[in-house]
Amino acid sequence: MTALRTALETIGYEVMPFRGTREAVLEHVPRTIALTVTASPQKGIAAGVDLAIRLAADGYTVAPHLSAKLISGRAHLDELLGRISGAGIDRLFVIGGDGEPAGDYADALTLLHAIRDSGHTFTDVGVAGYPEGHTAIPDESLLAALKAKAALADHVTTQVCFDPATVSEWSRSVAAQGVGIPVQVGVPGAVARQKLLRISASIGVGDSARFLRKQSALLRRFFTPGGFDPTRLVRGFRADLAEGVNPIAGFHVFTFNDVAGTERWRRRMLERS
Repeated sequence: MTALRTALETIGYEVMPFRGTREAVLEHVPRTIALTVTASPQKGIAAGVDLAIRLAADGYTVAPHLSAKLISGRAHLDELLGRISGAGIDRLFVIGGDGEPAGDYADALTLLHAIRDSGHTFTDVGVAGYPEGHTAIPDESLLAALKAKAALADHVTTQVCFDPATVSEWSRSVAAQGVGIPVQVGVPGAVARQKLLRISASIGVGDSARFLRKQSALLRRFFTPGGFDPTRLVRGFRADLAEGVNPIAGFHVFTFNDVAGTERWRRRMLERS
């Protein structure tokens, strides 16, 4: 079995807590696929936790996002962690979030420390990584934060980047500087081109997305008439996945809730692997 096939079989899907999400997941996503559920600033953090609990009851392995800036304080955090643990969920994905903090937790690191001290135990905690940097945070601050978060986490999931070489170089660099946890490469699912570019802009995807907008040849490589095709991007990591010492361990797919199209793509890839 190739390393790429293994990565496709152990892939994770991210979904958003919107109307119809649970029904779409139940219809199209096998229970062997691990899920993460985003925290929605518009709907509040409880919407993501609620959906994660329902999907866990449906038999999925689920990690809800906990966004530091959406949590008002210790009592709120204890309530969320109690509900999550009480549902048998032992995974989390911890992010800082955008905007002004609602309470005591200004960033992911502060929240990670609070979770560690909460008395609740989680077997897998993920944090975010930024191969192309962050528009509001200097690179040196990002690295220092990632090193500190890695000491309290089990894996890092990257922001979407359309250049495998950039992600590979970044993953090796942060590993050499003390980030000793596996890297899950964030890739878009099979989604419509305009939707992907619009969402990429809204979540701060970096130079590669802007470059794609300007380069018609690259657009033809990555997009089909039906939308984005992750195949070329995913195959760009075959060598990294095959290297036992490389920190890249697999893929985290931002489905943008197009789980039907994304799962069809994954099955086609498995048939060809």
